[in-house]
Amino acid sequence: MPKTRVPAVEGMFTMDPDNPHLIGGKVPGRDSWFFPRHLAGGDPAVSGDVELETVELGNRGRLWSYTTSNYPPPPPFVVTTDPYVPITVVAVELHDEKMVVLGQCVAGFGPDDLHVGEEMQLTLDTLYEDDDHEYVVWKWRPVTGCAAEDQ
Repeated sequence: MPKTRVPAVEGMFTMDPDNPHLIGGKVPGRDSWFFPRHLAGGDPAVSGDVELETVELGNRGRLWSYTTSNYPPPPPFVVTTDPYVPITVVAVELHDEKMVVLGQCVAGFGPDDLHVGEEMQLTLDTLYEDDDHEYVVWKWRPVTGCAAEDQ
């Protein structure tokens, strides 16, 4: 019996396997974007309390920076290897929103494979599994030179 795919953290991204998006917040009538939505700060140009719109953020951008995490990141990350295998964390500037979003790079890509400015695509990948579920998170992958391009 196949496992049910569920988000590792609810409300942070859509579960569309072909076209996933991060879920963010936007100040109505302004180009003020926030991710994650629940950590939204205030826009200094807007006075008073404003109800943020819930929006799907862009799922492509340019690689802004990257690093290797030689220690396990905080939850919801789950260590699935013993000993821990370092991962690559990337910062991607979304094209339309002009905001930088962090995330893990898909397996198989490390600092020697990445180049600042290259096109990146949001994708969904398994963080960990239990007997019944596959817990999914968003990750970033390079658009060119990737065997997973047609996923």
